[in-house]
Amino acid sequence: MQTPIAITSLSSLSALGSNIVEVWENYQSPHHFFHLKDFGNTIDYVASLSNEVKAALIDLAESDSRYESLDRSVLMAILTSRKAVQQAGWETKSDFGINIGSSRGATFLFENHYQEFLQTGKAQTLASPSTTLGNISSWVAHDLQSTGPELSHSITCSTGLHAVLNGIAWLRAGMSSAFLVGSSEAPLTAFTISQMKSMKIYASNVETDYPCRAFDLQKTQNSMILGEGAVSMCLELGKKANALAYITQFGYATEILQHSVSVSEEAECFKKSMKMALQNIPLEKIDAIVMHAPGTRKGDSSEYKAIQHIFGKNLPLLTTNKWKLGHTFASSGLLNMELALLMMQKNEFIDTPFGPPQSSTKKIQTVLINSVGFGGNAVSIVMELNV
Repeated sequence: MQTPIAITSLSSLSALGSNIVEVWENYQSPHHFFHLKDFGNTIDYVASLSNEVKAALIDLAESDSRYESLDRSVLMAILTSRKAVQQAGWETKSDFGINIGSSRGATFLFENHYQEFLQTGKAQTLASPSTTLGNISSWVAHDLQSTGPELSHSITCSTGLHAVLNGIAWLRAGMSSAFLVGSSEAPLTAFTISQMKSMKIYASNVETDYPCRAFDLQKTQNSMILGEGAVSMCLELGKKANALAYITQFGYATEILQHSVSVSEEAECFKKSMKMALQNIPLEKIDAIVMHAPGTRKGDSSEYKAIQHIFGKNLPLLTTNKWKLGHTFASSGLLNMELALLMMQKNEFIDTPFGPPQSSTKKIQTVLINSVGFGGNAVSIVMELNV
């Protein structure tokens, strides 16, 4: 086994909260965190940040005149990165690397600038620099006064876990002593929701106990719902006294495109990514899998088939969090890692209300995390509580 990667801190923002205590309490609750939002022409389910977090983002924007022109996704990344660096004890470090990704980037700001252009025929001076994808990591680096390498990227919904892969590569190559990885997504706009609805994958706005039925293999219609989310995570090479958990294995794969948004019927990309991540460990070591499971019929069933292909009849515990907090695009994989970390720390499995019956008496010490994006860009990561 190669040198493990220590996760020395993790900070998140999502509909479940902004601190680990609140997030865990909400995972233990049987309730989801969706609400109906009026977009003008339509009313649709979404998973928004709390009013308290929204107020914190406003305070951050008003704290510096330069921050007033930043997109919500950038402000979210700054807040989570500040917390992560503080928790990891990196306040005196400046040479760490940064890779914060996003599937969509500056969604709110870009749409607002374009709307203004349609109305006036002119673009504001800051329209371009404030909406480039790279400005997420650039502004995080500015805020933290870091001097190490910084980059941003988009690989659709697996962007967050690809950031983790990048951090691992830099650390193991000896090109950085520490790496801050993360993702940020603020996609709750009428145009973005409309894009999802045009593909016929968005949930109905009919009142129901569980509007997103992620990992319900019996559902008769798609039920994906979008949510806001940002995660920042501090990574260091080797065993660390303050490690929360360790990344010990990983895999990745890309399918040959049959359609710009499709994953194959049995998720060949997941078969390959999981096989790569599990090549040096016995399958029975995996206690649970946090699935990507977006709440679409094909997305959920194809991943399940891929898991069955790898594990056979002896399946680990299977779960997903999207029935609670929605699909946060780039941040979904990292929020999966947060759930995995909490289940290992608390030794408590968080099930879905409608998945296949499952039970286990094993301690939850090793978890496999899956994430995939449009077209089949899959990543699978093995996390262990101790090494």
